[in-house]
Amino acid sequence: MASVTFKGNPVTLLGQEVKVGDKAPNFSVLANDLSEVTLENSKGSVRLVSVVPSLDTGVCDAQTRRFNEEATKLGNVKVLTVSVDLPFAQKRWCGAAGIENVQTLSDHRDLSFGEAYGVAIQELRLLARAVFVIDSNDVVTYAEYVSEATNHPNYEAAIEAAKQAK
Repeated sequence: MASVTFKGNPVTLLGQEVKVGDKAPNFSVLANDLSEVTLENSKGSVRLVSVVPSLDTGVCDAQTRRFNEEATKLGNVKVLTVSVDLPFAQKRWCGAAGIENVQTLSDHRDLSFGEAYGVAIQELRLLARAVFVIDSNDVVTYAEYVSEATNHPNYEAAIEAAKQAK
């Protein structure tokens, strides 16, 4: 498993670490309108999945804004942001932040995404910061587990991986 800290303290990640070359695990999360979203909903598309602990924190806010800005330059890449924030809070935050190019998805119900991708923090019931790129054949082509959850991911590497994925 990836080794992750939260504010300098080691945390336990639930689930299996996802590696480049793995078939992307399926998951079930909620869209802002409470409809169920699975990996199948974006089948055939390249996906950049940005995982954040909570949109209402500085780094998560900046990460989501950055990928929202980059999404317009990525062509047919779908950009998804997953957190355990409630769908209502995600919708409110997106409206206030002017986020239109990223789909926010809530894993609050049962940590389906968090456990499938090995990012569910047992001690906090939050998701660890991570970025995954999944190609149109559902293969993981990029995986970054940010070692300190309060740090930024490697935006440039993730964006380049999304551009290269087919």
